[in-house]
Amino acid sequence: MQSPMAHTDTSNASTALLIRGALALLTGLPGAEARAGAHATDLRIRDGRIAAIGSLAPEPGEAVLDASGCVIYPAWVNTHHHLVQSLLKGVPGGIDATLTPWLAAVPYRYRAAFNAGRFRLAARIGLVELALSGCGTVADHNYYYWPEMDFDGSAILFEEAEKLGLRFVLCRGGATCSRNFEADLPKAMRPETLQAYLDDLTRLHALYHDPAPQALRRVVAAPTTPLFSMLPQELRDTAAHARSLGLRLHSHLSETVIYQQTAMAQHGCSPIDFAASVDWLGPDVWFAHLVKLSTDDIALLGRSGTGIAHCPQSNGRLGSGIAPVRALENAGTPISLAVDGAASNEAADMLNEAHTAWLMARARGGHEALPECAGGAGEAGAADATVEDVVRWGTAGGARVLGLEGVGVLAPGMAADIAIYKLDQPRHFGLHDPAIGPVASGGASLRALLVAGKVVVRDGAIPGLDMAELGAQARDAVRTLQGLASA
Repeated sequence: MQSPMAHTDTSNASTALLIRGALALLTGLPGAEARAGAHATDLRIRDGRIAAIGSLAPEPGEAVLDASGCVIYPAWVNTHHHLVQSLLKGVPGGIDATLTPWLAAVPYRYRAAFNAGRFRLAARIGLVELALSGCGTVADHNYYYWPEMDFDGSAILFEEAEKLGLRFVLCRGGATCSRNFEADLPKAMRPETLQAYLDDLTRLHALYHDPAPQALRRVVAAPTTPLFSMLPQELRDTAAHARSLGLRLHSHLSETVIYQQTAMAQHGCSPIDFAASVDWLGPDVWFAHLVKLSTDDIALLGRSGTGIAHCPQSNGRLGSGIAPVRALENAGTPISLAVDGAASNEAADMLNEAHTAWLMARARGGHEALPECAGGAGEAGAADATVEDVVRWGTAGGARVLGLEGVGVLAPGMAADIAIYKLDQPRHFGLHDPAIGPVASGGASLRALLVAGKVVVRDGAIPGLDMAELGAQARDAVRTLQGLASA
Protein backbone atom coordinates (compact mmCIF):
# COMPACT_ATOMS: atom_id res chain seq x y z
CA MET A 1 0.00 0.00 0.00
CA GLN A 2 1.50 3.29 -1.09
CA SER A 3 1.65 5.84 1.69
CA PRO A 4 -0.29 9.09 1.07
CA MET A 5 1.74 10.82 3.76
CA ALA A 6 5.42 11.50 3.94
CA HIS A 7 7.18 11.60 7.29
CA THR A 8 6.65 15.09 8.70
CA ASP A 9 9.84 17.10 8.22
CA THR A 10 10.51 18.94 11.46
CA SER A 11 14.26 19.29 10.98
CA ASN A 12 13.93 22.92 9.94
CA ALA A 13 11.21 23.80 12.44
CA SER A 14 12.03 27.06 14.18
CA THR A 15 12.95 26.79 17.85
CA ALA A 16 12.15 30.52 18.18
CA LEU A 17 8.53 31.30 17.35
CA LEU A 18 6.09 34.06 18.28
CA ILE A 19 2.35 33.42 17.92
CA ARG A 20 0.89 36.88 17.69
CA GLY A 21 -2.41 38.76 17.73
CA ALA A 22 -4.96 36.24 19.03
CA LEU A 23 -8.44 37.37 20.01
CA ALA A 24 -8.39 35.31 23.24
CA LEU A 25 -6.63 32.47 25.05
CA LEU A 26 -8.20 29.80 27.23
CA THR A 27 -5.42 28.26 29.30
CA GLY A 28 -6.80 24.95 30.57
CA LEU A 29 -6.32 26.17 34.15
CA PRO A 30 -9.16 26.29 36.70
CA GLY A 31 -11.07 29.25 38.07
CA ALA A 32 -9.93 32.81 37.42
CA GLU A 33 -6.85 31.55 35.56
CA ALA A 34 -8.95 29.88 32.85
CA ARG A 35 -8.59 33.01 30.72
CA ALA A 36 -5.23 34.54 29.99
CA GLY A 37 -6.47 38.15 30.18
CA ALA A 38 -7.34 40.83 27.65
CA HIS A 39 -3.73 41.78 26.93
CA ALA A 40 -2.41 38.23 26.65
CA THR A 41 -2.63 37.92 22.87
CA ASP A 42 0.82 36.49 22.09
CA LEU A 43 2.83 33.38 22.98
CA ARG A 44 6.59 33.02 22.68
CA ILE A 45 7.95 29.50 22.08
CA ARG A 46 11.49 28.38 22.71
CA ASP A 47 12.77 24.82 22.20
CA GLY A 48 9.33 23.22 22.32
CA ARG A 49 8.08 25.07 25.39
CA ILE A 50 6.08 28.18 26.11
CA ALA A 51 8.53 30.88 27.18
CA ALA A 52 6.15 33.80 27.70
CA ILE A 53 2.52 34.89 27.33
CA GLY A 54 1.43 38.52 27.02
CA SER A 55 1.64 41.42 24.60
CA LEU A 56 4.99 40.60 23.05
CA ALA A 57 7.14 42.27 20.40
CA PRO A 58 9.06 40.12 17.89
CA GLU A 59 12.71 39.47 18.64
CA PRO A 60 15.56 39.19 16.11
CA GLY A 61 15.54 35.86 14.30
CA GLU A 62 12.11 34.93 15.61
CA ALA A 63 9.53 33.49 13.21
CA VAL A 64 6.04 34.97 13.59
CA LEU A 65 2.77 33.05 13.21
CA ASP A 66 -0.16 35.40 12.67
CA ALA A 67 -3.11 34.44 14.93
CA SER A 68 -5.28 37.48 14.24
CA GLY A 69 -8.97 36.60 14.25
CA CYS A 70 -8.16 33.36 16.10
CA VAL A 71 -8.71 31.81 19.53
CA ILE A 72 -5.95 29.76 21.17
CA TYR A 73 -6.44 26.67 23.37
CA PRO A 74 -4.02 24.05 24.63
CA ALA A 75 -4.00 21.15 22.17
CA TRP A 76 -6.61 18.57 23.13
CA VAL A 77 -5.58 15.41 24.99
CA ASN A 78 -7.66 12.41 23.89
CA THR A 79 -7.51 9.81 26.67
CA HIS A 80 -9.39 6.88 25.10
CA HIS A 81 -9.53 5.80 21.47
CA HIS A 82 -9.66 2.71 19.24
CA LEU A 83 -7.81 3.80 16.11
CA VAL A 84 -8.39 0.49 14.34
CA GLN A 85 -12.09 1.37 14.19
CA SER A 86 -11.42 4.23 11.75
CA LEU A 87 -12.37 1.84 8.93
CA LEU A 88 -15.56 0.70 10.68
CA LYS A 89 -17.73 3.82 10.62
CA GLY A 90 -21.46 3.47 10.09
CA VAL A 91 -21.57 -0.33 9.78
CA PRO A 92 -25.29 -0.99 9.08
CA GLY A 93 -25.55 -3.96 11.44
CA GLY A 94 -24.44 -1.87 14.40
CA ILE A 95 -25.69 1.63 13.69
CA ASP A 96 -28.85 1.30 15.81
CA ALA A 97 -27.49 -1.23 18.32
CA THR A 98 -26.66 -0.85 21.98
CA LEU A 99 -23.23 -1.85 23.25
CA THR A 100 -23.41 -5.65 23.50
CA PRO A 101 -25.00 -6.40 20.10
CA TRP A 102 -22.85 -3.65 18.57
CA LEU A 103 -19.69 -5.43 19.76
CA ALA A 104 -20.73 -8.59 17.94
CA ALA A 105 -21.89 -6.77 14.80
CA VAL A 106 -18.92 -4.45 14.35
CA PRO A 107 -15.52 -4.73 16.09
CA TYR A 108 -15.56 -8.50 16.65
CA ARG A 109 -17.12 -9.30 13.30
CA TYR A 110 -14.36 -7.49 11.43
CA ARG A 111 -11.50 -8.32 13.76
CA ALA A 112 -9.92 -11.11 11.72
CA ALA A 113 -10.14 -9.04 8.51
CA PHE A 114 -7.38 -6.64 9.57
CA ASN A 115 -3.88 -7.27 8.32
CA ALA A 116 -0.88 -5.00 8.85
CA GLY A 117 -1.74 -2.74 5.92
CA ARG A 118 -5.37 -2.17 6.87
CA PHE A 119 -4.43 -1.72 10.52
CA ARG A 120 -1.86 0.93 9.56
CA LEU A 121 -4.34 2.71 7.30
CA ALA A 122 -6.97 2.80 10.04
CA ALA A 123 -4.46 4.23 12.50
CA ARG A 124 -3.37 6.87 10.02
CA ILE A 125 -6.95 7.97 9.27
CA GLY A 126 -7.80 8.29 12.96
CA LEU A 127 -4.65 10.20 13.83
CA VAL A 128 -5.09 12.57 10.89
CA GLU A 129 -8.69 13.30 11.85
CA LEU A 130 -7.71 13.94 15.46
CA ALA A 131 -4.87 16.26 14.46
CA LEU A 132 -7.20 18.26 12.21
CA SER A 133 -9.51 18.81 15.19
CA GLY A 134 -6.67 20.26 17.30
CA CYS A 135 -5.65 17.13 19.22
CA GLY A 136 -1.96 16.88 20.14
CA THR A 137 -1.94 13.80 22.42
CA VAL A 138 -3.66 10.50 21.66
CA ALA A 139 -4.10 7.58 24.05
CA ASP A 140 -5.16 4.56 21.99
CA HIS A 141 -6.72 1.55 23.69
CA ASN A 142 -5.56 -1.07 21.21
CA TYR A 143 -7.02 -4.49 21.92
CA TYR A 144 -5.99 -6.16 18.64
CA TYR A 145 -3.66 -8.80 20.04
CA TRP A 146 -3.81 -12.57 19.74
CA PRO A 147 -1.33 -15.47 19.80
CA GLU A 148 0.97 -15.77 16.79
CA MET A 149 -0.04 -12.47 15.19
CA ASP A 150 1.84 -11.78 11.95
CA PHE A 151 2.23 -8.04 12.56
CA ASP A 152 3.15 -5.76 15.47
CA GLY A 153 0.25 -3.39 15.93
CA SER A 154 1.98 -1.58 18.77
CA ALA A 155 4.93 -0.65 16.55
CA ILE A 156 2.60 0.50 13.76
CA LEU A 157 0.74 2.84 16.10
CA PHE A 158 3.89 4.45 17.43
CA GLU A 159 5.26 4.81 13.89
CA GLU A 160 2.14 6.51 12.54
CA ALA A 161 1.93 8.93 15.48
CA GLU A 162 5.60 9.83 15.04
CA LYS A 163 5.10 10.52 11.32
CA LEU A 164 2.46 13.10 12.20
CA GLY A 165 4.39 14.53 15.15
CA LEU A 166 1.76 13.67 17.80
CA ARG A 167 2.28 12.57 21.37
CA PHE A 168 1.14 8.94 21.65
CA VAL A 169 0.16 6.76 24.60
CA LEU A 170 -0.33 3.07 23.85
CA CYS A 171 -2.91 1.52 26.16
CA ARG A 172 -2.00 -2.13 25.66
CA GLY A 173 -5.31 -3.98 25.60
CA GLY A 174 -5.93 -7.68 25.27
CA ALA A 175 -7.62 -10.51 27.11
CA THR A 176 -6.98 -13.86 28.69
CA CYS A 177 -10.69 -14.75 28.59
CA SER A 178 -13.36 -14.57 25.86
CA ARG A 179 -16.99 -13.54 26.01
CA ASN A 180 -19.47 -16.24 25.02
CA PHE A 181 -20.74 -14.51 21.89
CA GLU A 182 -17.22 -14.24 20.45
CA ALA A 183 -17.00 -18.01 20.00
CA ASP A 184 -19.61 -17.99 17.22
CA LEU A 185 -17.97 -15.27 15.13
CA PRO A 186 -15.79 -16.03 12.10
CA LYS A 187 -12.09 -16.15 13.02
CA ALA A 188 -12.92 -15.08 16.56
CA MET A 189 -10.27 -13.75 18.87
CA ARG A 190 -8.11 -16.28 20.64
CA PRO A 191 -7.16 -15.07 24.13
CA GLU A 192 -3.57 -14.68 25.24
CA THR A 193 -2.03 -16.25 28.30
CA LEU A 194 -1.38 -13.95 31.24
CA GLN A 195 2.35 -14.54 30.95
CA ALA A 196 2.34 -13.56 27.28
CA TYR A 197 0.46 -10.37 28.14
CA LEU A 198 2.85 -9.44 30.96
CA ASP A 199 5.89 -10.26 28.84
CA ASP A 200 4.66 -7.94 26.10
CA LEU A 201 4.09 -5.16 28.62
CA THR A 202 7.71 -5.56 29.66
CA ARG A 203 8.84 -5.46 26.02
CA LEU A 204 6.80 -2.36 25.22
CA HIS A 205 8.00 -0.61 28.37
CA ALA A 206 11.62 -1.16 27.35
CA LEU A 207 11.06 -0.04 23.75
CA TYR A 208 8.74 2.94 24.10
CA HIS A 209 7.91 4.13 27.59
CA ASP A 210 9.22 7.55 28.59
CA PRO A 211 8.30 8.67 32.14
CA ALA A 212 9.23 12.32 31.49
CA PRO A 213 6.47 14.91 32.14
CA GLN A 214 6.53 16.00 28.46
CA ALA A 215 7.05 12.54 26.98
CA LEU A 216 6.16 11.88 23.36
CA ARG A 217 5.66 8.16 24.04
CA ARG A 218 4.06 6.28 26.91
CA VAL A 219 2.80 2.74 27.56
CA VAL A 220 -0.16 1.80 29.78
CA ALA A 221 -1.50 -1.59 30.95
CA ALA A 222 -5.07 -1.80 29.66
CA PRO A 223 -6.85 -5.19 29.59
CA THR A 224 -9.90 -4.63 27.44
CA THR A 225 -12.58 -4.88 30.14
CA PRO A 226 -11.90 -6.01 33.74
CA LEU A 227 -15.19 -7.87 34.19
CA PHE A 228 -14.87 -9.85 30.97
CA SER A 229 -11.23 -9.96 29.85
CA MET A 230 -9.27 -11.35 32.82
CA LEU A 231 -9.82 -13.38 35.96
CA PRO A 232 -9.67 -11.49 39.27
CA GLN A 233 -6.22 -12.77 40.27
CA GLU A 234 -4.91 -12.03 36.78
CA LEU A 235 -6.10 -8.43 37.17
CA ARG A 236 -4.23 -8.18 40.47
CA ASP A 237 -1.11 -9.63 38.89
CA THR A 238 -1.38 -7.23 35.95
CA ALA A 239 -1.77 -4.23 38.24
CA ALA A 240 1.23 -5.28 40.32
CA HIS A 241 3.41 -5.90 37.26
CA ALA A 242 2.44 -2.62 35.62
CA ARG A 243 3.10 -0.63 38.76
CA SER A 244 6.47 -2.31 39.18
CA LEU A 245 7.36 -0.86 35.76
CA GLY A 246 5.92 2.55 36.54
CA LEU A 247 3.01 2.09 34.13
CA ARG A 248 -0.52 3.42 34.58
CA LEU A 249 -3.71 1.35 34.31
CA HIS A 250 -6.69 1.87 32.02
CA SER A 251 -9.79 0.05 30.81
CA HIS A 252 -13.54 0.28 30.14
CA LEU A 253 -15.93 0.17 33.09
CA SER A 254 -19.58 0.77 33.98
CA GLU A 255 -20.51 1.74 30.43
CA THR A 256 -23.97 0.14 30.48
CA VAL A 257 -26.30 -1.76 32.80
CA ILE A 258 -24.67 -5.01 31.61
CA TYR A 259 -21.63 -4.12 33.73
CA GLN A 260 -23.84 -3.71 36.79
CA GLN A 261 -25.66 -6.98 36.12
CA THR A 262 -22.46 -8.93 35.53
CA ALA A 263 -20.63 -7.59 38.57
CA MET A 264 -23.55 -8.33 40.84
CA ALA A 265 -24.14 -11.81 39.41
CA GLN A 266 -20.49 -12.88 39.45
CA HIS A 267 -19.04 -10.96 42.39
CA GLY A 268 -21.99 -9.69 44.45
CA CYS A 269 -20.96 -6.04 44.18
CA SER A 270 -20.87 -3.05 41.86
CA PRO A 271 -18.28 -2.81 39.06
CA ILE A 272 -16.46 -0.10 41.03
CA ASP A 273 -16.31 -2.24 44.17
CA PHE A 274 -15.02 -5.10 42.02
CA ALA A 275 -12.29 -2.85 40.62
CA ALA A 276 -11.30 -1.93 44.18
CA SER A 277 -11.10 -5.61 45.14
CA VAL A 278 -8.56 -6.33 42.39
CA ASP A 279 -6.35 -3.26 43.02
CA TRP A 280 -7.72 -1.34 40.04
CA LEU A 281 -8.51 1.99 41.67
CA GLY A 282 -6.15 4.87 42.41
CA PRO A 283 -4.60 8.04 40.98
CA ASP A 284 -2.68 5.94 38.41
CA VAL A 285 -5.93 4.46 37.02
CA TRP A 286 -8.56 5.90 34.70
CA PHE A 287 -11.60 4.25 33.13
CA ALA A 288 -13.50 5.03 29.96
CA HIS A 289 -17.24 5.78 30.26
CA LEU A 290 -18.29 5.36 33.94
CA VAL A 291 -21.87 6.09 32.93
CA LYS A 292 -23.75 3.79 35.32
CA LEU A 293 -22.70 4.73 38.84
CA SER A 294 -24.33 4.81 42.25
CA THR A 295 -23.73 7.54 44.81
CA ASP A 296 -21.39 5.16 46.66
CA ASP A 297 -19.52 4.40 43.42
CA ILE A 298 -18.95 8.10 42.79
CA ALA A 299 -17.69 8.63 46.33
CA LEU A 300 -15.25 5.70 46.07
CA LEU A 301 -13.90 6.83 42.71
CA GLY A 302 -13.40 10.33 44.09
CA ARG A 303 -11.70 9.20 47.30
CA SER A 304 -9.29 6.99 45.36
CA GLY A 305 -8.50 9.66 42.77
CA THR A 306 -9.45 7.32 39.92
CA GLY A 307 -9.98 9.21 36.66
CA ILE A 308 -12.51 9.10 33.83
CA ALA A 309 -12.20 9.29 30.06
CA HIS A 310 -15.58 10.90 29.36
CA CYS A 311 -16.90 9.84 25.92
CA PRO A 312 -20.25 11.64 25.55
CA GLN A 313 -20.74 11.12 21.81
CA SER A 314 -20.11 7.37 21.92
CA ASN A 315 -22.24 7.02 25.04
CA GLY A 316 -25.07 8.83 23.28
CA ARG A 317 -24.61 6.89 20.02
CA LEU A 318 -24.82 3.51 21.80
CA GLY A 319 -27.67 4.60 24.06
CA SER A 320 -25.56 4.10 27.17
CA GLY A 321 -26.46 7.36 28.93
CA ILE A 322 -24.61 10.43 30.21
CA ALA A 323 -21.76 10.08 32.68
CA PRO A 324 -22.18 12.15 35.89
CA VAL A 325 -19.00 14.14 35.30
CA ARG A 326 -19.88 17.08 37.54
CA ALA A 327 -20.70 14.80 40.47
CA LEU A 328 -17.51 12.85 39.82
CA GLU A 329 -15.36 15.97 39.76
CA ASN A 330 -17.01 17.28 42.91
CA ALA A 331 -16.12 13.98 44.58
CA GLY A 332 -12.45 14.25 43.54
CA THR A 333 -12.28 12.32 40.26
CA PRO A 334 -10.01 13.78 37.54
CA ILE A 335 -12.07 14.38 34.39
CA SER A 336 -10.75 13.98 30.86
CA LEU A 337 -12.37 13.83 27.42
CA ALA A 338 -12.11 11.13 24.77
CA VAL A 339 -13.53 10.34 21.36
CA ASP A 340 -13.69 6.53 21.78
CA GLY A 341 -13.63 4.50 18.59
CA ALA A 342 -15.01 5.82 15.31
CA ALA A 343 -17.16 2.68 15.02
CA SER A 344 -19.32 4.01 17.88
CA ASN A 345 -18.88 7.69 17.06
CA GLU A 346 -18.46 7.79 13.26
CA ALA A 347 -15.83 10.47 13.76
CA ALA A 348 -12.65 11.29 15.67
CA ASP A 349 -13.03 14.98 16.36
CA MET A 350 -12.04 16.33 19.76
CA LEU A 351 -13.61 19.71 19.13
CA ASN A 352 -17.00 18.10 18.47
CA GLU A 353 -16.47 15.93 21.54
CA ALA A 354 -15.90 19.03 23.67
CA HIS A 355 -19.02 20.69 22.22
CA THR A 356 -21.07 17.58 23.06
CA ALA A 357 -19.53 17.29 26.54
CA TRP A 358 -20.63 20.85 27.30
CA LEU A 359 -24.20 20.18 26.18
CA MET A 360 -24.49 16.74 27.77
CA ALA A 361 -23.24 17.82 31.19
CA ARG A 362 -25.78 20.62 31.25
CA ALA A 363 -28.50 18.31 29.92
CA ARG A 364 -27.85 15.81 32.70
CA GLY A 365 -27.90 18.60 35.27
CA GLY A 366 -31.21 19.82 33.90
CA HIS A 367 -32.66 16.31 33.82
CA GLU A 368 -31.82 15.82 37.48
CA ALA A 369 -32.92 19.32 38.56
CA LEU A 370 -35.79 19.57 41.03
CA PRO A 371 -38.14 22.49 41.70
CA GLU A 372 -37.61 24.42 44.89
CA CYS A 373 -40.89 23.10 46.25
CA ALA A 374 -39.38 19.61 46.13
CA GLY A 375 -36.17 20.67 47.83
CA GLY A 376 -34.22 21.38 44.64
CA ALA A 377 -32.51 24.43 43.21
CA GLY A 378 -34.83 24.94 40.25
CA GLU A 379 -33.19 25.76 36.95
CA ALA A 380 -29.88 26.38 38.71
CA GLY A 381 -29.43 22.62 38.73
CA ALA A 382 -28.75 22.71 34.99
CA ALA A 383 -25.71 25.00 35.27
CA ASP A 384 -23.41 22.02 35.50
CA ALA A 385 -20.57 22.87 33.12
CA THR A 386 -19.00 25.94 31.53
CA VAL A 387 -16.99 26.07 28.33
CA GLU A 388 -13.93 26.79 30.48
CA ASP A 389 -14.62 23.57 32.42
CA VAL A 390 -14.81 21.56 29.23
CA VAL A 391 -11.57 23.02 27.86
CA ARG A 392 -9.88 22.21 31.17
CA TRP A 393 -11.22 18.63 31.11
CA GLY A 394 -10.07 18.09 27.54
CA THR A 395 -6.57 19.50 28.01
CA ALA A 396 -5.15 19.72 31.54
CA GLY A 397 -7.54 17.00 32.72
CA GLY A 398 -6.37 14.62 30.05
CA ALA A 399 -2.72 15.35 30.76
CA ARG A 400 -3.38 14.66 34.44
CA VAL A 401 -4.90 11.19 33.96
CA LEU A 402 -2.06 10.28 31.58
CA GLY A 403 0.58 11.54 34.02
CA LEU A 404 1.94 14.09 31.51
CA GLU A 405 2.43 16.88 34.03
CA GLY A 406 4.24 19.12 31.55
CA VAL A 407 1.43 19.10 28.98
CA GLY A 408 -2.10 20.46 28.65
CA VAL A 409 -1.86 24.05 29.93
CA LEU A 410 -0.92 27.36 28.34
CA ALA A 411 1.66 28.65 30.82
CA PRO A 412 5.38 29.44 30.74
CA GLY A 413 7.50 26.30 31.01
CA MET A 414 4.76 23.99 29.71
CA ALA A 415 4.98 22.09 26.44
CA ALA A 416 4.06 24.19 23.43
CA ASP A 417 1.10 21.98 22.45
CA ILE A 418 -1.22 24.61 21.02
CA ALA A 419 -4.41 24.64 18.93
CA ILE A 420 -5.14 27.89 17.10
CA TYR A 421 -8.73 28.10 15.81
CA LYS A 422 -10.04 30.49 13.18
CA LEU A 423 -13.45 32.05 13.82
CA ASP A 424 -14.22 32.64 10.15
CA GLN A 425 -17.41 30.62 9.66
CA PRO A 426 -20.95 32.06 9.75
CA ARG A 427 -21.61 30.10 12.96
CA HIS A 428 -19.01 32.31 14.65
CA PHE A 429 -20.31 35.62 13.34
CA GLY A 430 -22.02 37.66 16.06
CA LEU A 431 -20.20 36.05 18.98
CA HIS A 432 -20.02 38.36 21.99
CA ASP A 433 -17.30 36.22 23.59
CA PRO A 434 -14.87 34.88 20.98
CA ALA A 435 -13.02 32.76 23.57
CA ILE A 436 -15.87 30.25 23.83
CA GLY A 437 -16.52 30.10 20.07
CA PRO A 438 -14.72 26.85 19.14
CA VAL A 439 -16.57 24.86 21.82
CA ALA A 440 -19.89 26.70 22.09
CA SER A 441 -20.47 27.18 18.36
CA GLY A 442 -18.34 24.26 17.14
CA GLY A 443 -17.02 23.83 13.64
CA ALA A 444 -13.90 26.00 13.96
CA SER A 445 -11.09 25.30 11.50
CA LEU A 446 -7.45 25.14 12.49
CA ARG A 447 -5.07 27.95 11.71
CA ALA A 448 -2.37 25.76 13.21
CA LEU A 449 -1.70 22.87 15.56
CA LEU A 450 1.66 22.74 17.31
CA VAL A 451 3.03 19.82 19.31
CA ALA A 452 6.24 20.42 21.26
CA GLY A 453 6.51 23.70 19.37
CA LYS A 454 6.47 22.08 15.91
CA VAL A 455 3.73 22.72 13.37
CA VAL A 456 1.63 19.60 12.72
CA VAL A 457 -1.31 21.31 10.98
CA ARG A 458 -1.12 24.60 9.09
CA ASP A 459 -4.21 26.33 7.68
CA GLY A 460 -6.34 23.21 8.01
CA ALA A 461 -3.89 20.92 6.19
CA ILE A 462 -1.18 18.47 7.19
CA PRO A 463 2.09 19.06 5.31
CA GLY A 464 2.92 16.12 3.04
CA LEU A 465 -0.52 14.48 3.26
CA ASP A 466 -2.42 13.61 0.08
CA MET A 467 -5.96 13.67 1.47
CA ALA A 468 -7.57 12.47 -1.78
CA GLU A 469 -5.27 9.44 -1.86
CA LEU A 470 -5.99 8.68 1.79
CA GLY A 471 -9.72 8.77 1.06
CA ALA A 472 -9.32 6.46 -1.94
CA GLN A 473 -7.34 3.98 0.14
CA ALA A 474 -10.05 4.06 2.81
CA ARG A 475 -12.78 3.31 0.26
CA ASP A 476 -10.81 0.37 -1.12
CA ALA A 477 -10.17 -0.96 2.38
CA VAL A 478 -13.86 -0.77 3.33
CA ARG A 479 -14.79 -2.83 0.25
CA THR A 480 -12.17 -5.40 1.17
CA LEU A 481 -13.33 -5.58 4.78
CA GLN A 482 -16.93 -6.04 3.70
CA GLY A 483 -15.94 -8.89 1.43
CA LEU A 484 -13.86 -10.64 4.05
CA ALA A 485 -16.52 -10.29 6.76
CA SER A 486 -19.21 -11.80 4.53
CA ALA A 487 -17.03 -14.70 3.30
